[in-house]
Amino acid sequence: MTTFNDTIIESFRANAGVLGGHWEGKTTLLLHTPGRRSGREFVNPLVAAPYGASYIVCGSGGGTPQDPQWVANLEAVDGPVTVELGAHTAVADHRVVRHGRDDDWEQLYGVWRTYWPDAAGYEKQTDRKFPVAVITVR
Repeated sequence: MTTFNDTIIESFRANAGVLGGHWEGKTTLLLHTPGRRSGREFVNPLVAAPYGASYIVCGSGGGTPQDPQWVANLEAVDGPVTVELGAHTAVADHRVVRHGRDDDWEQLYGVWRTYWPDAAGYEKQTDRKFPVAVITVR
């Protein structure tokens, strides 16, 4: 059974990372993470706000009450991860930033929120403060 993410991933790969429709003009990356319990590789398409030499992705889950699983999987990774960006696959360093724990959350979340205006709608659906991750391709 094909999922929504599978469709996005297929389109991403078929078009060298360029997506149309709602994502047109926005940078998207495919984040590869091992499941923290299963070890199975998961691939998640994420809107990626450019931030200097890095990208900011957000664990909004579209405003769901819980963080998406990729956030916990990424937090469990000790070392680099794989990302697909455009037509290229690369190794990337990462750092998950959380509200109330990391001093730069407001700034980083603000960058992503400005880049992806749907964030305002997501915020109305939950009281959860969305974690963000800074992804830096090596």
